[in-house]
Amino acid sequence: MDEILKNLSKDSDGMMTYEYIANNVSTCSDILPELIENMKRVDHSGQFVASTARFLAAIDKEHFSTAIAALIESAIEKDRELRYLGSLLKGIWGADYETRANELRESDDNFRRIYKRIYSTSVI
Repeated sequence: MDEILKNLSKDSDGMMTYEYIANNVSTCSDILPELIENMKRVDHSGQFVASTARFLAAIDKEHFSTAIAALIESAIEKDRELRYLGSLLKGIWGADYETRANELRESDDNFRRIYKRIYSTSVI
């Protein structure tokens, strides 16, 4: 596992780490925190942290909840141009997130932060 992390430390934007997680999702749980930290370090735009959050949510949202939360927090910090945050709303909270926006806003800080940024003119 140390060799894997050493190789992924050369990742320049998060894509290699994303691909590793996607290709090894069933066997990389023991090093997932380190993989996420690596991705957070190298992904400056938020593209791959957002993609990884959506991917893990599609695989098993409950099992990967801690990793997903960390990835979403990183995406919120990094995606200043709002290129990837919008995809998290539907990808993480479901296609009906708009109808449940009030409920989600009150129960999920990451949802509230993204929603507020995307819909900055809305009353929250």
